[in-house]
Amino acid sequence: MSIRYVSLAGLAMAALVLSAIAASGQEAERKGIPAPPGHVFQTIISGYQFRTKETRALQDDDLENPGFLAVERAADVWKAVDGSEGKSCMSCHGEAETTMKGVGAAMPKWSEKLNKPVNLEQQINICRTEHMKAQPWAFKSNELTDMTTFVRSQSRGMPVAVKTDGPMSPWFEKGKEIYYTRVGQLDLACASCHEKNNGKFMRADFLSQGQTNGFPTYRLRDQRLIPLHERFEGCMFDVRGVPYKPLSDEFLALEVYVAWRGIGLPVETPSVRN
Repeated sequence: MSIRYVSLAGLAMAALVLSAIAASGQEAERKGIPAPPGHVFQTIISGYQFRTKETRALQDDDLENPGFLAVERAADVWKAVDGSEGKSCMSCHGEAETTMKGVGAAMPKWSEKLNKPVNLEQQINICRTEHMKAQPWAFKSNELTDMTTFVRSQSRGMPVAVKTDGPMSPWFEKGKEIYYTRVGQLDLACASCHEKNNGKFMRADFLSQGQTNGFPTYRLRDQRLIPLHERFEGCMFDVRGVPYKPLSDEFLALEVYVAWRGIGLPVETPSVRN
């Protein structure tokens, strides 16, 4: 074997070892990370850990994970020109694999212009309407969910790092209030399931801690990707309540608070859940 082949083989082996170490580290983080002071849990656990081994295997294989079809579709749309300005996402942001790294991990984020936080779906539509002069995509449309999944997937493995201090504080407190408020005919709050009873069975499924690090998530029951506010909406329907509207200030505040509850967990988008 030539020196060149020995060197290439060595590099390949080193890459495999580093990849295995990274995967091992992420696997450990999913099982639970120590919560920061003042957190409601002692250990923060990803929803991944509450799923069956078959579902976890589906998420772990990028070629089998059905959520990656959205990532591939949006990768093409990222480069496509739309709107009267003749721009694509790539015109302003370049290669998403570089410029979008970490963006999804920090959302929702404060907008000085709007004087409120915005989440990823809202930011994508702000880019379309203000910079591309294109029509905004509707919430739950394939286009918006695909692009949200694509951008957030650039942060896979990075820790959730939403900021909740400064001007975000009132939104954090509002989200916390919503989280603990009982609603609907079943008189249940988010905390009733995901804080007091996580790990227990409900309708033949395990209740998780309700973390958001995998959203948008591919739900096997629905056979499609589900954005976070649609899941909020579904939870409120499940308790026979009247849900807030997706992208409303109420759900945005709840998103800020729930993202904080999973702070430090690795982003898993697109995750796979029941």
